[in-house]
Amino acid sequence: MNAATAQASSVSGACTRVIAVRHGQTDWNAAQRIQGHTDIALNATGRRQAEQLAQALAHETVHAIYGSDLRRTRETAGPYAERTRLPVRDEPGLRERGFGDFEGRSFIEIEDRWPEQARRWRQRDPDFAPMGGESLAEFNARCVDTCARLALRHRGQTILVVTHGGVLDCLYRAATGTGLQAPRSWALGNASVNRLLHAEAGFVLLGWNDEQQLEPRLIG
Repeated sequence: MNAATAQASSVSGACTRVIAVRHGQTDWNAAQRIQGHTDIALNATGRRQAEQLAQALAHETVHAIYGSDLRRTRETAGPYAERTRLPVRDEPGLRERGFGDFEGRSFIEIEDRWPEQARRWRQRDPDFAPMGGESLAEFNARCVDTCARLALRHRGQTILVVTHGGVLDCLYRAATGTGLQAPRSWALGNASVNRLLHAEAGFVLLGWNDEQQLEPRLIG
């Protein structure tokens, strides 16, 4: 039994099970454009991913569904919500990081236009915030605190949280003790299923980036 499993076992009687899902694909995902708070809808691939997600979770007993107040998460949660007749509760604290002037631009455009800002962003400077956006430290505190608050509200239950790649990155780090500035070595696939436990000690990681429900051509 590894340390994470042992910790999970010790708190399982007083925990909340969290199924955390990244929204399905959008056109801006496919074009590698920064979305942030910009309210982009799912594309055709993303809508199919949402249907496949609903089928994959059909056997789960979920007590509440939460999503950010952005369209791409609501559309991803929609098919499962229809199956279960559970409402999708909007939670602005689950929004993606606000990227201000970076939003709508590609990585190459950002590098060309703001090389110094791009360097600080690449290096995961916790205090760096794009003009009009959030710093990494602010964003991390906001989304992890929001998820912990939702988990505490449903102690002993299972919740589905449909959110964004940046939020999931912060949850992974919180659950594994990985620092904000450490390079990312884990995947954050669209419509992937990620499982955590939350107890008084915080989050524990159970499983990550499960894409088995997706057709191979839809993964990514």
